[in-house]
Amino acid sequence: MNDAELRQHVIDALEFEPMIDAANIGVIVDRNVVTLTGHVPNYAQKSIIESVVWKVKGVKGLAEEIEVRSGNQLRTTDEEIAKRIINTIQWNTVIPDDAIHVRVEHGWVTLSGEVEWRYQREAAQNAAATLHGVKGISNLIEIAPNVIAADVKQKIENALKRHADVDAQAIRVEVHDNTVTLEGDVNAWRERSEIERAAWAVPGVKAVVDRINIT
Repeated sequence: MNDAELRQHVIDALEFEPMIDAANIGVIVDRNVVTLTGHVPNYAQKSIIESVVWKVKGVKGLAEEIEVRSGNQLRTTDEEIAKRIINTIQWNTVIPDDAIHVRVEHGWVTLSGEVEWRYQREAAQNAAATLHGVKGISNLIEIAPNVIAADVKQKIENALKRHADVDAQAIRVEVHDNTVTLEGDVNAWRERSEIERAAWAVPGVKAVVDRINIT
């Protein structure tokens, strides 16, 4: 697939996604590396666009230069953004009480704290992503539980064997200090993404180092 064909596939994928407006997004492709430019109304759309592009077959790299621009001329203060995020997190039943700390500077949100599961970490980020005035998010929330490395390794390998789209024998899994390292070869980004998702789904995993090659 040449760069022109890949560019058209990326544009088609963005236009097909109902949760975003791709009218103000520019797409450049050079040697299978996609560069996105333009602007969106909130951080959530920016994240969705990035996710959509990574799922397009043939994408080997992504440079994301999209700005978050609000149509509202009245600037939301950092204090207002922080209060709204805290309030949204408090109403979310999957996030432990008082587990998350929120800092906002010039519209950029930094989340810190400690939770037991990755989905709780993601829920906190999602609570901030759609709010007016948020220009970006640094998610520094840590995953807390202590687990046995051998148990984590076995659970990940079993999950890969159950997955229809993954050749489990082609993937090597190593676990050290709650960090999972994945190595091997796959045919598409979607397969690589599913393998990484399987690793994150195991309780106790704090980091995933993805060294899988797309052939």
